[in-house]
Formats: sequence, C-alpha cells, structure tokens
Amino acid sequence: MANEFLNGYTFKSGLTVKNRIVMSPMTTMTSFYNGMVTSDEVAYYKKRAGGPGMIVTGVANVSENGKGFEGELSVASDDMIPGLAKVAAAIHHNGTKAILQIFHAGRKSTTKILRGDQPVSASPLAAAYPPDSETPRELTSDEVEAIIDDFGQATRRAVTAGFDGVELHGANTYLLQQFFSPNSNQRTDQWGGDRAQRLAFPLAAIASARAEADKANRPFIIGYRLSPEEIETPGIRIDDSLFFAAQIRDLVDYLHISMGSYKRSSLNDKSDTEPLLAKFAAVVSDHTPLIGVGSVETPEDADNVLALGADFAAMGRELIREPQWVQKVENNDRTSIRTALSPYDMSDLAIPAVMQVYLSESFKPVMHFTTDTDQAQDYQNQLAPMEGFEKKL
Repeated sequence: MANEFLNGYTFKSGLTVKNRIVMSPMTTMTSFYNGMVTSDEVAYYKKRAGGPGMIVTGVANVSENGKGFEGELSVASDDMIPGLAKVAAAIHHNGTKAILQIFHAGRKSTTKILRGDQPVSASPLAAAYPPDSETPRELTSDEVEAIIDDFGQATRRAVTAGFDGVELHGANTYLLQQFFSPNSNQRTDQWGGDRAQRLAFPLAAIASARAEADKANRPFIIGYRLSPEEIETPGIRIDDSLFFAAQIRDLVDYLHISMGSYKRSSLNDKSDTEPLLAKFAAVVSDHTPLIGVGSVETPEDADNVLALGADFAAMGRELIREPQWVQKVENNDRTSIRTALSPYDMSDLAIPAVMQVYLSESFKPVMHFTTDTDQAQDYQNQLAPMEGFEKKL
C-alpha cells in the first residue's frame, strides 16, 4: 500500500509512534569539547522534529575513553543529563519520539582525541581503514565489565533526561562490532573465540541497558544498530550478521541496519543479488521490528523499504535537506520537497556550521548540492564513509 509508512506503530513495550519514518542517527560534530550539548544541536533537532515518528540522535559515548571524534555527544556522566534533556524536549515537538544512540568507539579513535590516552579494543590490532589507524590497547576483563556497566548507566541517564529509548550502536566498526568481528577480536578468554563466543560483549551490553530500561516507569525501548558485512579478511560476513540478528531478535525492541543504500546486496558475494534488507527481514520477522535505511529520499523509496520487509524507513541526508519531508508528504505537497541542497540555505536549515563543513567534504558526492557540477554518486555497491572508511579528523 502506498505511503504505508505514514501509519503508526506500537512496540511491545507499549511505546507508540505516529508513523514509520525515522530520522537516522547522523554526526553533527557540534558538542562542546567535553561532550556537553550546545544550543546549535538543540536547534538542529528542533528544526527536524514534529514530522518523523522517531528521531535517533548522533552517537553519545558511554565512557570517557569511548570518544571517537571531536564534537561528539557524551552520556558518560550525570553532568550531561541537563543538556541531553534539552535535546529530548526539542525532539518531542508534535509527538516525535526521542531515541539516544549510545556507543564506545573502541579502536576507532586516536590518542589525540583521547587527550593522550591510547585507544582500546578487544585485541591490540589496528584497523585496516584508514591505513594510518593506531594500534589499540587490549581491554582487560575488568575494563570490559566496566564498559558493560557504562552502557547501563548511559541508559539510566537517557531515561532521566526524558528520552523514549536508546539505540546501541553496534555498527560502523565501533567497539560492539569490534568484539564480534574476527578481524578485531582474537581474544582467548570469555570475551573471544568462535562467533557465538564473540557475541558475549554485545549481549552483555544489551542486558545492561535492558536492566536500566526496565526500571523506567514508562515505555522505554532498546534498539540495536548492526552493520551487515566487513570487507576485510578475516571479517564479518552476511551469514555472521544474520546469526547475530537471530540471537538478539527477542532481546531488543528493534533492529536497525546500517547501510548507505537500502538496495544493497552483498559486497563480498557478488553472485548473491538479494537485497540485504530482505535477508534480515526474513530472520527477524514476527520477533522484532526492522528499520531499513540508506539513500531513502522519496515516498517511493520509503514504500520500497517497507516492501522489502522492513517495518520502518529511516532517512538521513534527505531530512537534512528537507526537515518538513513528512509534513509535505502528508499534505500532498510533494513538489516543494527539497531533493537538492543549496550551500546558501544550510544555515537557514539549522545545520550547525561544523556539520556544514563535514557535509561539504566527506559527503559532498551524495548530498546533491545545487552548486555541484559533478555527477551524483550513490552507495548501492559500496560502503559509505560512516561505515568505517572516513578520514580521521
């Protein structure tokens, strides 16, 4: 049915969202040096609130040594709660639900970003991309347990700040993914081993977050974001991720796939042309809702995401360009929807100045800038920059 994405949805927890459009988590790089919220961030989310059923924030680190880039949100201490409460309140305009994405960057950080501390990971192995990645320090078992608790404490703070849920960012080669990947986890203790054993850390982080969510006196959801594949060898393959999805499908309130294009099929097995989104839908159907994402720009794209088996369609770049996308679709005002972005309109669209630079550099080929004379690119057959291949800043 056309525009089914405008229908509401009720999660098993009792949380009801007004439609099935999700604003996907996007880096703003606009927080203060210590991770506290800035007024620019609040304005950015407020501008896009009111239309989508849910807005997922950019990542917030759960631990001081979990910071991955400058300008990143933090939820690592109670000092962050007042600022985060302003973000949640801004998102709640006209009934949009607010989800705080939480993570630990692991080896996807630098000594410079961590103010002199060495990045940490499951094993002391540097990432292949970018090629100048630092070798991390292997976490001790006690440190692993502490980070697991940090995910729980971050969830507690999200509840206190007024969010409606948290999304554990287990994608884009961050720490949760690093523990599941045979590329980055070569431990021989209880946190390593075969793929079932490498699930121990993500499962523990989910359980830690769930324990705090269950203490909330209102519906509060736990989501999980997953990357389908790695291209390194050894690395995560689609069968591994489908196995992962099967293990967590009854433990989380939704699964969110991280891809640059919802049409993508396997990057490792070119003979398999089935869309990855359909593969995940087959695994989690009747267990937990699935959020599909990647170059969703038009109502037809959103319809196609649901037709592939997803329950929600997430939009990123298009909601940067057109904050009123949902309202315009609801009111049959499609001709006014921005599908291109003028650099001269970015400030009027409440896009923070630092984010403007980021979009103009790392994402320039896919932002559809009106001033760009180069042919637009897409991510259908490649990894997007945020999936582990962006330049270190």
